Amino acid sequence: MSTIPASSRASDKSLTPMMRQYWTIKEQNPDIVLLYRLGDFYEMFHEDAKIASKVLGLTLTSRNHGSADATPLAGFPHHAIDRYATRLVKAGYKIAICEQTEDPKNVKGIVKREIVEIISAGTATDDTLLEDKANNYIVALWGGAPLFGLAVCDISTGAFFAAELDAGQLLIELERVSPSEVLISDVQETQCRAIIDKCEIRMVTSVAPGYTFEFETAHEALCSHFDLATLDGLGFEGYGVGISAAGALLAYVKHQKRNQLAHIGTMTPLGLTAFAELDPSTIRNLELLRPLHADDTGATLVWVLDKCATSMGARLLKRHITRPLVDCGAINQRLDCIEWFKADVFVRGEIALHLGRIADIERLIGKIVTERANARDCRALKESLGTFPAICKTLAACDRTQIIKACSALQSFVSLVEEIEKTIVDAPPLSIRDGGLIRSGVSEKLDELKKASTHGKEWIASLQQSERVRSGIGSLKIGYTRVFGYYIEISNANKDTIPQNYIRKQTLAGAERYITAELKEMEDTILHAEERFTALETEIFITLRKHIAAQCAAIQTAAGAIAQLDVMVGLARVAAEYNYVRPVLTQENTLIIKDGRHPVIERMIDNEQFIPNDTSLRAEEHQILLITGPNMAGKSTYLRQNALIALMAQMGSFVPAAEAHIGIVDRFFTRVGASDRLARGQSTFLVEMVEVANILNNATDRSLVLLDEVGRGTSTFDGLSIAWAVAEFLHETPGRRARTFFATHYHELAEMSLLFGRIRNLHIKIREWNDKIIFLRKIDEGACDHSYGIAVARLAGVPQVVLARAREILTNLEAMELTPDRKPALAVHLNPKATKEVVQIDLFAKRAQSDPRTQAALDFLGALESLDLNTMTPMAALEKLSSIQQALKVRGSL
Repeated sequence: MSTIPASSRASDKSLTPMMRQYWTIKEQNPDIVLLYRLGDFYEMFHEDAKIASKVLGLTLTSRNHGSADATPLAGFPHHAIDRYATRLVKAGYKIAICEQTEDPKNVKGIVKREIVEIISAGTATDDTLLEDKANNYIVALWGGAPLFGLAVCDISTGAFFAAELDAGQLLIELERVSPSEVLISDVQETQCRAIIDKCEIRMVTSVAPGYTFEFETAHEALCSHFDLATLDGLGFEGYGVGISAAGALLAYVKHQKRNQLAHIGTMTPLGLTAFAELDPSTIRNLELLRPLHADDTGATLVWVLDKCATSMGARLLKRHITRPLVDCGAINQRLDCIEWFKADVFVRGEIALHLGRIADIERLIGKIVTERANARDCRALKESLGTFPAICKTLAACDRTQIIKACSALQSFVSLVEEIEKTIVDAPPLSIRDGGLIRSGVSEKLDELKKASTHGKEWIASLQQSERVRSGIGSLKIGYTRVFGYYIEISNANKDTIPQNYIRKQTLAGAERYITAELKEMEDTILHAEERFTALETEIFITLRKHIAAQCAAIQTAAGAIAQLDVMVGLARVAAEYNYVRPVLTQENTLIIKDGRHPVIERMIDNEQFIPNDTSLRAEEHQILLITGPNMAGKSTYLRQNALIALMAQMGSFVPAAEAHIGIVDRFFTRVGASDRLARGQSTFLVEMVEVANILNNATDRSLVLLDEVGRGTSTFDGLSIAWAVAEFLHETPGRRARTFFATHYHELAEMSLLFGRIRNLHIKIREWNDKIIFLRKIDEGACDHSYGIAVARLAGVPQVVLARAREILTNLEAMELTPDRKPALAVHLNPKATKEVVQIDLFAKRAQSDPRTQAALDFLGALESLDLNTMTPMAALEKLSSIQQALKVRGSL
């Protein structure tokens, strides 16, 4: 490899002109894999070649390009760009597509080349790099405590948002958005990476110059793009760091795509007040979008609810799931529509059929505006827009507000559909430069060129037969290559009988190729006609594409309407097929569910009926439900199903229950499952405590909290103490009295219901039979006093000898009394009398029988108890204390 410093390679006269051009481009993009177009191949050199060889499995070769050392080299055919680019981007690399921007036939010397696009994880727009049912977001971060700017963009659809958030809200939004790439400033790299490292999601990090984040620069970039004097009209009055992040992000994606991105037509404030808060651990623990375990295919809420016919609807459904509403009116508008579709199975079926014919309009219009769409994309858009009149006709009788608004957005595309139909053939070629994509009759000139080309080819086809007759050579054939054009090929066996007007053009191993003056003249006519024909077709198509792009805003609005209808119809189908009911949303602090079911588990169990359970959670009566029962009995299922039912109700879905009254939840919190983050130095218990701390610091009276086995990651008494204190805090602290489901194996916590009025004991019912347990999966009043862990161990296949020994040890442990009633002293400050008795007997009584020091301590405590401090003077109290001390010294106890 050359020892020339990279900074000077572009001007190194010892390199070939082509390599100097390469280094000029490469030095401007040092951190990007450069795909350098050479003829029909994309080539990579030096470190880029090594990366390509490793990631793509290409053979690494070498060549001397004027330097003293061999240059590492790897490449692939230009037609394979989609496949290889996809693999590089998915491996986390940025790639730059460097194309020839001049026709080599018209250039002497080195052909001009430029980067036409930079592709990274967050700026990918090609179908091979995108997931149909998920947005591909890129975000930008700027600012610092107490306020961060966050900008979010999906280039493929044109969605663009900005917000200003505190650190906690920022992490929540990053989890919700789940971006593929995050853009940060070089002047804030350290602090932004610290935030990114706290996220569980995997994303590529890119760094941009700090000046692009400066407010004035960013504000100007946004105003220029949207052609506005101020951003106040978009809802960004008073914004600072949010505008900085948005302006820098817009500049970055424009630079990447080498396009003005006109389909990004507006920017919307990412308001949070309209949605219930879901912290990152809750999104994961409830398995809303992804299962906790990768091999649990389908074990998510979106898997159950997604009956959408379009990719647009599927993406919107995911946004609804992670952004449940808090306004009863808005929720009920969604429920009204689902109820209407659920009731009319005929209309629901008709609309579903129409939706199934609609392509991904959001991404199609994005490709059209960015000039990446081909004729097939335009035909797909035309077919999609053509379904709108039938959809509106089917929904004409509907009186639901949101459906009426959706239908109004689907109007006024008839003329555009007709224009596309009359311009583009039914089955156009993949490339717009392959020819044959424009219908006859669109352009008289185009038709003439097509006729000339067709006539010429027919003439050449007839020439072969006439020349065979004239020459008497039956094997004579006429062919064509790009290099030599049309030719007459005659085998060597017949070369002595060739006509005199044949001119030798090329010699092959077993044949000779000839031309004639007449053939060359027709060739020139045909090729010029084809060239002009293709150029005119391309011009007509580009004009049509620009006309479609001019209606981008209306098409994007229609795409949003289709997505809404798709979600409504899909949720109505789910409600009808799975026997869901419409929930009642209220502002009361309650959660009343009759025969509630877990929406995911009931769909996954085979040949087994899901056992429904009731829930009655009224904050003023029973704020905390304390649930005990053995492992595998269904405590975690019961907790999660209630949270999922509440969340489904607030996203505007029917729910799996016989009846549901849902008091609006402002924040959902979960502390369930066991996991560690060893790479960050966090043990399972530390992760658990971090999640508990988040709940205790941020829950409100209107929140819903799931706590599953709090404290189990440490010693029994430590864990029990923490669990008690957490439940007590949620019960006693004003402003933190959240509706809470608290599942635990610490049966001692059942005592809390005797001390705290709003704690109610529940347990999972089981039956014991022949030393076995039968899980009834039913919630009942009262507490359970056994965990049946050994029975569960038997179900797991633990050897009998271990089980027998475990039973023996358990018997011994249970015989060791912690208090006279076999329970620890938990309510110390709440019940002083009980505490005194417990401490005296539990800590000292047994030892007193054989230990004089213990007996002396008990006498000391008894003497203190008998003192009447209300009637004693300070001096008398001191004298009494001194006498007790002297007595203990005499007994040798101190």
